[in-house]
Amino acid sequence: MTNDVISVIANLALALSFIFGLIFGIVQVRAAARDRRERLTLETLREFQTREFIELLHYISFHDLPSSREGMMALPSDERTLLIQFGQEMESLGILVAERLINIDLVDKTLGSFVITSWEKYKAMFLDIREKQPDPFLGEYFQWLAEQLDERMRMSPREPFYKTRKSTVHWK
Repeated sequence: MTNDVISVIANLALALSFIFGLIFGIVQVRAAARDRRERLTLETLREFQTREFIELLHYISFHDLPSSREGMMALPSDERTLLIQFGQEMESLGILVAERLINIDLVDKTLGSFVITSWEKYKAMFLDIREKQPDPFLGEYFQWLAEQLDERMRMSPREPFYKTRKSTVHWK
């Protein structure tokens, strides 16, 4: 064999090694991203099932919310804390969806229209605080998430799972 043939074989081996390494790296990065997304999805689902989160949902569902910062400040400390905590939970959820760390389908299937109705309850107060504080970013991801879900529900409402899926379990 001549040096030219050996050089061509060596260069070909290097190129193939590089291509194989690149493909392997891409596959590993995609698998890691999928694993991260699955972990965040499971953590989010667990968070929705905590007693603390259920208490927040209950509070927001059955109480009238103030329409201004002054109204919020007039609430008892424990109610003000619930109000702020729920707003932060929804803001965090909106960030996770906006950054595509969790899928909006998960929020639609678990909380759905509750995000929209809770934003409507918060809206006047947040807009007042945005203007008077001023804090133009207050609740921006909460608002965005509610608007996204509202648009999805109006433009292409999903069918309930029990109507769209046939049982895959065969009973004896």
